[in-house]
Amino acid sequence: MHILIYEHISSGGLSGEAFSAGVLSEGFAMLSTTVADFQSVGHCVTVILDSRLITYGIPLKAKNVLVVSSKEEAKKTLLKTANEVDATLVIAPESNQVLSSIVKQLKDTDSRSLNCSAEAIEKASNKANLQTSATKFGLPTPETLLLNRANNSQKITEKIKSNLQFPVVLKPIDGTSCSGLSIVSSPSQIAVAINKINKVSTNEQFIVQQFVEGVPVSVSLISTGHQALPISLNKQILILEKPEADSIYSGGEVPFESKLKEKAFYVAKKLVESIPGLKGYIGVDLVLTPDAAFIVDVNSRLTTSYVGLRKVAGFNIAQAILNAVIRSELPKGVALSGYSCFSKIKLPKPRYSIFPKIYKTPSIISPPFPIKEAEYTCALVEADEITLLRARRKLREAKEHLIQICQGSM
Repeated sequence: MHILIYEHISSGGLSGEAFSAGVLSEGFAMLSTTVADFQSVGHCVTVILDSRLITYGIPLKAKNVLVVSSKEEAKKTLLKTANEVDATLVIAPESNQVLSSIVKQLKDTDSRSLNCSAEAIEKASNKANLQTSATKFGLPTPETLLLNRANNSQKITEKIKSNLQFPVVLKPIDGTSCSGLSIVSSPSQIAVAINKINKVSTNEQFIVQQFVEGVPVSVSLISTGHQALPISLNKQILILEKPEADSIYSGGEVPFESKLKEKAFYVAKKLVESIPGLKGYIGVDLVLTPDAAFIVDVNSRLTTSYVGLRKVAGFNIAQAILNAVIRSELPKGVALSGYSCFSKIKLPKPRYSIFPKIYKTPSIISPPFPIKEAEYTCALVEADEITLLRARRKLREAKEHLIQICQGSM
């Protein structure tokens, strides 16, 4: 098949704008790995690429690379190309309805969508609706309040104090990853936390949840839209901050061993199958306590865990996505082998001359693009081995190697 892959950041969705270097590193990592996986099983892949990235001679394995220099050009190229290919895969944030609006725009083109339906994306990305759906099926979620930013801080504070106990988590109702998220330990921090939400979301509503102490994980699933198959339990490495600082997702480990694995699989599968139209690759975020798996979020799209999962899965996940959506077929017998560890690494902007060395280093999945509009740069590095300890050690060595390259000592 001829497949178009559009990753919102890398493909010019924010052309001309400043953006998070960390988000770019995750987005480009997902773009480059899905391109490689589709091409490896014989599909022809076309990608759209922001002209700021093409400068660095990226060795993408795509058959066709369409370069764009503005958001308007990116949109026109996306719609035009979608009428010339067999299928499209969109990787974009759910916040501010970015992902659902792109999927809607592609609905009337001649290509098959490998994404969830726009309606399912909107339902799953609304965290208030998510809690309602989970509660309906008896699935555990943190205690949650739906509040309005239009109310004054005093009213919001009283509502929180009356229903929850500090610490609590404030976050956008439609946020992606850790964007706009704060851990709030006292009423005095609430106003700052709300301002933080305002910077990333235009939605008038936001949510407050009881903070659940535990291990942050995710479950990766493949779904036909009716039946979902859990593939792996993944550890998430999160840095959750107070309102004055940014909370970040810094990487993960695949798979994560836990006695609650089957419970997490059950909860994630039940939730995904309860929302019609969730198909292809889905990620469900949870927190594992000693005896429960609490649902935190649903990502109705490819997630960064894909970068590690593809290295330990005994099958081609990109092909499995296509089979699930186009043929309603799920993988038979899921077996994972080995461990993958991956991490973002913040770096000063490097010289252009180092990029040939970076591209010869397989562990560097997303290079540290020195985009002018970004304050700093960020790379994503992955390492896989037969044991978790060896994978962790290999990741440390890979990060040290990258730093040495950037410092010009190699």
